[in-house]
Amino acid sequence: MVDLSRPNFNVETFLATAGLGRRIVQLAPKATFFSQGDPADSVFYLQKGRAKVTVVSQAGKEATITLVASGEFVGEGALAAVSGLRLSTATAITACTALKIGRDEMIRVMHEEHAFSDLFLKFLLERSMRVQADLVDQLFNSSEKRLARILLLMAEFGQPGEPAQFLPKISQETLAEMIGTTRSRVSFFMNRFRKLGFIEYNGRIRVHKSLLNVVLHDQMPDDNAERPVLEGI
Repeated sequence: MVDLSRPNFNVETFLATAGLGRRIVQLAPKATFFSQGDPADSVFYLQKGRAKVTVVSQAGKEATITLVASGEFVGEGALAAVSGLRLSTATAITACTALKIGRDEMIRVMHEEHAFSDLFLKFLLERSMRVQADLVDQLFNSSEKRLARILLLMAEFGQPGEPAQFLPKISQETLAEMIGTTRSRVSFFMNRFRKLGFIEYNGRIRVHKSLLNVVLHDQMPDDNAERPVLEGI
């Protein structure tokens, strides 16, 4: 028998509104969702904006390990079997609006609402596949190709429609951290992409789909006589 006393659960409404165990937070660019070493007591759902996740080594070296776009979760490590401390820092790249969900509420809704747990599992699988792709990228591709891939990911070319997309404001230092090279190399490659018509830059970076040729087919113009030797892995 169907329990008519229980209202229907709507995933979109849950993730769009505040309620018991969850609240909406606003973050300015460069503000942190949480910092490495903080208690891992919540998960964030990014409603609007862009963020990055970084880690800092004991020697003080910072590395950017992933980017977060609207419609994604961040801080999911809080759901580990034993509640502990954050292993990374999440920082807003642009102005962000996020739903902060307490750990207990997150666990409850995952257990009780299959529609939500299905959505969250899909997110975890996609995140895992992207991490795998990032690792393969770091191991086997040149830094120029890694930069092209990061720019395309940030431009969200998996979405249908526009032939060119603007990127959120991001520094060359952050791009260098993400692809494992120096800022000067990133500057060199960015200038090269601009000269080849793959990107435009006038305060903000605009990426054209033609950059896909670098990632998918290793297609560059036939200028081998002047083409610089690309940095290896």
